[in-house]
Amino acid sequence: MKDGQKIGQWLNWDFEKNGDLRINDKNSNNIYFEDSNGFWEKREWDSQGRLMYTEDCSGFWEKFEYNSESNCIYYKNRNGVIKDNRIPQTITYEGRKYQLIP
Repeated sequence: MKDGQKIGQWLNWDFEKNGDLRINDKNSNNIYFEDSNGFWEKREWDSQGRLMYTEDCSGFWEKFEYNSESNCIYYKNRNGVIKDNRIPQTITYEGRKYQLIP
């Protein structure tokens, strides 16, 4: 595949005949989508089927982290939006730092 070339071009995908291009992983998670207008999006999933990262042709991206209960505890995107609900590794109490041990 050449630099800047989309997967549909590389595959010589016929959008008129075949419709949108969708590529799924072995767990049926969509990891790539492309349409006839040139829009594309790629996604990364973890082993539990949770969306970890997504990026599209405009350069917009999002990153996600989850806790053991599958709750999203961290979110960040290209625009600088950050939602951080992770448990801090250290805390400061009365001027002293303490290491948190789960």
